[in-house]
Amino acid sequence: MESTKKLKARLRKYTIAEVLNHYDGEILGLDRQKRSVKYKKMSRNPFRFYRGSAYLFYFDISRFPLSYHTPEDKPTWIQGDLHFDNFGGFRNEQGEMVFDSNDFDEGYLGSYLYDVFRMAVSIGLYAEELDYSEADEAKFIVTFLKMYHQQLEIFAKQGEDPKTLLFTKNNTGGPVANALSSLEAREAAEKLKEMTAVKDGKRQFKTDGELEALTDTERQELEVAWPEYIRSLDENKETVNNYFKIKDAVRLEGKGTGSIGLNRYFILIEGEGEDHLDDIILEAKEARYPATGYYFSYDDLFSPDEVMHQGRRVIRTQKAMHYLQDPYLGFFSIGERHFYVRENSSFDEGVDPESLQSTESMLDTIEAMGKVTAKIHARADHDVDDALPYDSETEILKAIGDINRFAEDISHLALFYKRQVEQDYELFKEWLNEEFSSE
Repeated sequence: MESTKKLKARLRKYTIAEVLNHYDGEILGLDRQKRSVKYKKMSRNPFRFYRGSAYLFYFDISRFPLSYHTPEDKPTWIQGDLHFDNFGGFRNEQGEMVFDSNDFDEGYLGSYLYDVFRMAVSIGLYAEELDYSEADEAKFIVTFLKMYHQQLEIFAKQGEDPKTLLFTKNNTGGPVANALSSLEAREAAEKLKEMTAVKDGKRQFKTDGELEALTDTERQELEVAWPEYIRSLDENKETVNNYFKIKDAVRLEGKGTGSIGLNRYFILIEGEGEDHLDDIILEAKEARYPATGYYFSYDDLFSPDEVMHQGRRVIRTQKAMHYLQDPYLGFFSIGERHFYVRENSSFDEGVDPESLQSTESMLDTIEAMGKVTAKIHARADHDVDDALPYDSETEILKAIGDINRFAEDISHLALFYKRQVEQDYELFKEWLNEEFSSE
């Protein structure tokens, strides 16, 4: 028996190593130093490992004999990397503080179940970090699944419209409503004051930390690409004085766990007036082909008439899933690299883990996340984009069928896979120590 356990562990560690070598090394082309940085971040806890190993998740889950999928010819527009930390509060274009999903780098088409299952597993892992029992974790996951289903039913019965539904402090509760209230107290200029300074009458970025000044070549490449960004905006603001003229720009190499090796620019533009305090900071982040796309090939449906621009894919996903989204969403290319652009706003905050210490606070937060997940799936269909000419909520409800059986089956599978992730995490740390200990 012991030899069989060792064999299984050895084979699983080999699988983890091969998948990470294939994705991070061969597909993303990360060198050993960048991979070492990424893996050290992933080694902090099982949840961080899960966040950084989405490719492994899809490798596993795409081979699971799961029921409840929608038909292949009726895919859902999925967020692609749904987990507990990819929700948060922010200010929309009308100045309201709203709670929603906030990361669309992996946005693609596939079964809704991949979003739902990835989120369910993350709830278990996140709750584990907060010292909840597995019985509590099961309760949280079932709550998420039932709230997701309940919200889809409301949309199907036209009780609410996913096209215009917003989640504010007025229709949420607990930590989510508190986070939105705290955002209202912030000043719009906080990010400007943090990242920039006025010198000789000109506002420019501070480069005494992780931000690096652009070389002359990099600045020229950005200036050449900038008209493409202007054209990508929904409305032509090019004629509004010097509103989108680049005042200053800096770069930051990918900082997040999944962003290692990707370039990021912060770009300072003039703002509507001449007051330095109304200047705007834009963030241009390099986008790559999504991990989801390697397992569910919907390129022709997603982008039938052109080579898929990865920056355009990201912002198209956000626009499909958000109502009154960031008005600065756009995209551009520098050579073969694709970028998407959004405002780097002061009004951006997740739910504080310290506020999730009670079962009630977790349930309030997870209920909101379930509703948001239903909204992004139901909204991103023919309501806002002709790529999916049907009601996603109708197709998903058909696939789910009996909600009680669905919630029981998916919660059991999610906890099973959560335990697999925890075992994988220990094997990953062993492999990391064996292969990257000298980095």
